[in-house]
Parts: sequence; C-alpha cells; structure tokens
Amino acid sequence: MKPIELEHPLLEHKLAILRDKKTGTKEFRELISEITVFLCYEAMKDAKLHEVEVETPIKKTKAKMIDENNYVFVPILRAGTGMIDGIIKMIPNAKIGHIGLYRDEVTIKPVRYYYKMPKDIDKKQVIVIDPMLATGGSGADAITLLKEDGAKDIKFLSIIAAPEGLEKIQKAHPDVQIYCGTIDEGLNEESYIVPGLGDAGDRIFGTK
Repeated sequence: MKPIELEHPLLEHKLAILRDKKTGTKEFRELISEITVFLCYEAMKDAKLHEVEVETPIKKTKAKMIDENNYVFVPILRAGTGMIDGIIKMIPNAKIGHIGLYRDEVTIKPVRYYYKMPKDIDKKQVIVIDPMLATGGSGADAITLLKEDGAKDIKFLSIIAAPEGLEKIQKAHPDVQIYCGTIDEGLNEESYIVPGLGDAGDRIFGTK
C-alpha cells in the first residue's frame, strides 16, 4: 500500500513549530497531541458505522456511531505514548496496548523489552503509533509481534517519516497502511531523520 501523507495548511503550520529547536516541552507535547488528532481523523475514514437511536431536544432520530471498543492503539514506547492524548480525545473508549522497543546504538536494530495487549486483538483493528518513522526497524518489529499475537487488521501512524523507514515497513508488511504527517528527506549517519525534529522522546519528556 502506498503511504498516505497528509497535506493541510494547519498541519504544515504545526509541523513548523514542532521542528523548531526553540519549542519548549509543554508546547511540543501539545503539538504532538494536536497532530495526532489529524492522523487519527484520516486513519478512521473507513471506520464502520452502526445505526443508533438518539433523542434530540426536538425528537427521536436515527444516527450513526462507531464501535469504539473495536479499536486498539499501540504506542511504541516511549515516544509513542506522547500520541495517546490525541487518540483519546478522538476515541475515548479505545483500548491501549504497549510495545517496548529500543534501538541498539551499535547495530541500530530494535530490542524488545515490554509487550502488553488488550484481549482479542485478532478481532479488532490495531493501530500502531510512533511520532518518528526513521529506520522502520522498531515499527516493522512491532507489527510482527502483533501479527504473531493474532492481529490481522493493522495500520501505522507516524508524524514524520523517512523514506527508508517507509520502505522497510512496506517490504516487511505490505498489507499495513501507513499514515504520516510528512515524509522527510532521509536519514543521516546516526539514523536520525533529516531535517526531522531531533529525538521525539527526549523532547516530549524533557530528558535532553
């Protein structure tokens, strides 16, 4: 599947502030959450609706709703947790799983250290979230873990993606639709996205 890159003036505006090294921790967190709302909105365009009856101040009428319990969002620790607030604003009853992976600084390969999922992910749509899709190693590995656990319907949301990371996931998991805020130039020698925004986890949590 071809990655879906969001294009919108408000998104471009928020990305510009997000990238700025002078943007502080509080504003950075808020922007991550706001941009996640954009991504979630786009990824849910094909959500299935069921008919319900509601009573307005005027009369009873038919309306349509999604089944919020049918969705599991899975942040890749730790930076992915910065996107949860935006997800919950859109789908308050969504289930949240967690996958802990870190990048080995020598091999640049993902190492697993935590995995916890809600029940019955084989019957739900699973959406992996991570602000930065750099090498794609962690993302591809996370998706593999989810498939091994029975997940069949998987999407991936990322705010900034590198072509290398997109290619990695597309080759390993061609059935997974990727949504990203923007696609950057590529990776530098340290496997950071260029121009990117630095280390998303450090900027979200103020650890550097």
